[in-house]
Amino acid sequence: MSVDVIMPQMGESIAEGTIVKWLVKAGDQVKRDQPLFEISTDKVDAEIPSPAAGVLSEIKVQEGQTVPINTVVAIINGDGARPAAPVKEETKPAETPKAEPPAKPAPTAAPPQTTAAPSKPAPTQQAVQPTQTGPATKEDLRRQRSSPLVRKIAREHNVDISGIEGTGLSGRVTKNDILSYIENRTAAPERPAAAQPQPAIELPAGPPAYLPGERVEIVPMSPIRKRTAEHMVLSRRTSAHVTSVFEIDMTRIAKMRDRIKDRFFEVNGTKLTFLPFILSAVIDGLKAFPIINSSVEGESIVYKKDINLGIAVALDWGLIVPVVKNADEKNLLGLARSVNDLAERARTKRLKPDEIQGGTFTITNPGVFGSLFGTPIINQPQVAILGVGAVTKRPVVIDDAIAIRSMVYFALSFDHRVIDGATGDQFMAFVKQKLENYPELTV
Repeated sequence: MSVDVIMPQMGESIAEGTIVKWLVKAGDQVKRDQPLFEISTDKVDAEIPSPAAGVLSEIKVQEGQTVPINTVVAIINGDGARPAAPVKEETKPAETPKAEPPAKPAPTAAPPQTTAAPSKPAPTQQAVQPTQTGPATKEDLRRQRSSPLVRKIAREHNVDISGIEGTGLSGRVTKNDILSYIENRTAAPERPAAAQPQPAIELPAGPPAYLPGERVEIVPMSPIRKRTAEHMVLSRRTSAHVTSVFEIDMTRIAKMRDRIKDRFFEVNGTKLTFLPFILSAVIDGLKAFPIINSSVEGESIVYKKDINLGIAVALDWGLIVPVVKNADEKNLLGLARSVNDLAERARTKRLKPDEIQGGTFTITNPGVFGSLFGTPIINQPQVAILGVGAVTKRPVVIDDAIAIRSMVYFALSFDHRVIDGATGDQFMAFVKQKLENYPELTV
């Protein structure tokens, strides 16, 4: 008996996924729940387990391909069948009679179109047919074949998706499509998008990356790197960034942590770093200055009643920001456990989609790599992000005397559209006061 392996839906707003890497090959024996492949979506990277035991008899979607959810990406055969024949197999035409009315596309029918043999013109023509129907059908298709994220960006920038030529599967409007359209529209506001779709894509972003004869190695961006790049550029275009840097004396906390960290781990089974102390002070700061815990919606400010702290985690393959939900309801131990757990599961690709959504304020900690401070880019749709530098011992002047203290730089980047410089600095002064006067702890 054969079992279909499908592209899973990793969250309500996820409409498609990219296969980053197959962890097994066609013909391999697999066990139930054994990781089969890695996927990358708009929200999370994850390893997908096998739905059954048997032989992986066929891989239908190759590494690097993006397909809609519920697409059959592979077949597991329980009777030990060998791999299926290559794409040129004669059974392929049987998969193509799927030119149903485009207004209701079937997501599982898309992958066979992308793998139709080049020597068979009929299936190839069938595959491109949905993007060449009448205007009304095009508009319906584009609205349906765009993810909630794309539609959200369209609403924020007052863009009609039906006027964008989609480059995704079956004419889907992708995030790249709408960001390219918005950027091109900014450069030439009066130019209709549909009139010159190709020049918008082909226009050079700047000088060539390399010169003829220059020794280079060209490596395509990973899906997570492409999404990070898009998100960062969009954030710079959206928010008026200002960064304020404060120096904070962490000596009191450093001494307290050195005194209790071993006992803390012995009793609670989790490490005590500087980060839970920082989160605790930030939470109090967000309560005192709620504008820092807000978002912008058109010409309105949306104040968030929940405090959900995003913690940036650097991975070998990119950056991800898991979220500590309802952080204001946790004590120091709860914050330490949450941070350590999310960071570990981020590195092992075991995060759930809802664990990287809904953040209201983000903290990034480049100090673990030795950085003194930086100017972080705001994580949209938030309005502020805190960068934490390295905690280092250095000489400072206290009461006209030189002393060795554990010091750190905090850099707050905030959206000047809604946060004034005075408010940003008051928030930072509040956090500084909390950390420098942190109450004594016992374990």
